[in-house]
Amino acid sequence: LSLSTGVNQYITDIQKDTMTSYPITIEQKTFDLSSMMNAGEQASKKKVNHKLNAVFSNGTDIMMTSKMATSISENNLTEFKKYLDNKDSEINNYVGENGIVYSYDVPFSVFSYDSDNTLVNTNGSTFSNSNSNTSSIAQMNGSMSVSMNADMSTSMSTDMMTGNINSSPFAEMLSGKNDELVSDVIKDNYKVVYGDWPKAYDEVVLVLDKNNEVSLTTLYYLGLLPSKDYKDILKQINKGEEVNPETSKISYEDICNHNFYLIADSDLYQKNKSDLFKYVGNDNNKVEELLKSGITLKVSGIIRQTSDDSSNIQISGSVGYTKALTNYLINYGNKSDIVKAQKNSPDVNVLNGLHFNPDNDSIKIDDAKTYLSNLSTSDKANMWKSMAMTAYADSPEQIQMLDSMTETQLAAMLDSYLENPKDEEMLSIYDNYIDVGSYDDNMKNFGYVSLGAPSSISIYADTFEDKDSISDCIDKYNKDVKDDKDKITYTDYVALLMSSITTIINVITYVLIAFVAVSLIVSSIMIGIITYISVLERTKEIGILRAIGASKKNISQVFNAETFIIGLFSGMIGIGITCLLLLPINAIIHAVTDSTNVNAFLPVQSGIILIVLSVILTLIGGFIPAKKAAKKDPVAALRSE
Repeated sequence: LSLSTGVNQYITDIQKDTMTSYPITIEQKTFDLSSMMNAGEQASKKKVNHKLNAVFSNGTDIMMTSKMATSISENNLTEFKKYLDNKDSEINNYVGENGIVYSYDVPFSVFSYDSDNTLVNTNGSTFSNSNSNTSSIAQMNGSMSVSMNADMSTSMSTDMMTGNINSSPFAEMLSGKNDELVSDVIKDNYKVVYGDWPKAYDEVVLVLDKNNEVSLTTLYYLGLLPSKDYKDILKQINKGEEVNPETSKISYEDICNHNFYLIADSDLYQKNKSDLFKYVGNDNNKVEELLKSGITLKVSGIIRQTSDDSSNIQISGSVGYTKALTNYLINYGNKSDIVKAQKNSPDVNVLNGLHFNPDNDSIKIDDAKTYLSNLSTSDKANMWKSMAMTAYADSPEQIQMLDSMTETQLAAMLDSYLENPKDEEMLSIYDNYIDVGSYDDNMKNFGYVSLGAPSSISIYADTFEDKDSISDCIDKYNKDVKDDKDKITYTDYVALLMSSITTIINVITYVLIAFVAVSLIVSSIMIGIITYISVLERTKEIGILRAIGASKKNISQVFNAETFIIGLFSGMIGIGITCLLLLPINAIIHAVTDSTNVNAFLPVQSGIILIVLSVILTLIGGFIPAKKAAKKDPVAALRSE
């Protein structure tokens, strides 16, 4: 039983770890990866129906591209969240101890000052402004350094659809039950090597790998190393030189004394003289001003990955923050001036003053005039030059004249044109040059988040069976919804990666149960045989007891008491020997498996049950021999010797 309990516990831990690494994740925008894989598999098995006597086309690539494009869909997570929040929903019976996690796209920017007091954007954009080559190298390095720690299951679908990999080193950590900021799963897989876990929304932790290392690129992004050194490295790489950087060492104290400065994206928009909002995120002076009133993020601790298994990595970035920060930013963004202004003006874009969905050409013409009038001098010059070069495409002299004009002159020509423009030309400008934007995109960029509309939902299960049951519940939900648009599409990555693991685990469990059952049956038979031998050897004693007045019931009681004592003491001795043998047994298991993950152990409750079971089994095993002894003829028993 100890071996069985240890192995079952190991299996349970594997299942929980796997389910934590690969929850059922439902994105707002997704595509059916499993159908694509099936289509690819079918295409690879397709029989060739032509002779090998010429060059033939293979349309698999076009078919797969088409399959991917047509399988992209949007999930109505608002309605699905209502279903999940209903305590009576069947799906809640199978949700694991990590529960259901709702994720929200909350845009924010984090800055830092390096040792030279240079302002650094932690998303890597600081190193993307020098030239295009170093820009692409920096972005590639940043993407690689973050994706090395990323949980691919939760981000794969979004990344494949958009073609983007988030290079920000900041990632939200899984929260625990009862409003705990950090889940026990995170604490089980990461050890605090300095400081402590976050206790407030403005505290973060630096995440190390098992070797106490962090990507060098990430350290530059975070401002923990001088940014000028990284720019020099990028220049060397751009020249084609081989770079072999030395290992840098930073003390725990220095890291915990290093602060980050967070700015909510809603603060990056400021109202101008035209009562419109302008994005100032590209103005370093404006950004530095905003940092003074932004959120100062303190490093509360440094944590290290404890597991060698990459599938157990629960934090997808190098800096972990809590759900408390996400909730704070949602509340902050929803109350910001720009969000309020856009809510009060749902038909007009507060960035450019244009209508989102103009009803007629007259509104389009007015919007075109408004748009052009509000442009800066430089933008007006570029607009006029673009319009004029299109008109003078066949006149090199006119184009040469435009090239010789200053921005002020070009802008003045546009202003002069706007004094009496033609309606047809305004409509053409509106259709060809003006991007009005959309209300939803604006609210998303401003940091507005509705708690009822998550960007993704992760449902955690503890076992593969529960995961399958959750999938069945989602299928039932899809059958019950009236509108096809409300149906949920997702990819079950666990089913794709580990389709046969459930069968294997069940077989192992059944084999262990069979071992225990066989041992119980054998022990019961042996107890019966021992008791029967005792009856045979004590036949004369039975005769004497009957001769002095003992009843048949008394004879049965004698042997039942004997089997009870045997059962009690054998159970206690068995438990004691088991506890002693577990020490060398576990040492052997650890040596053979080269791992300490499997530990045979006997729970206290199970030990007590086993002693009681031993007594019951001995009583059952000795019941027939005791009855047989009670039925013996006293005279025959006395003459037995």
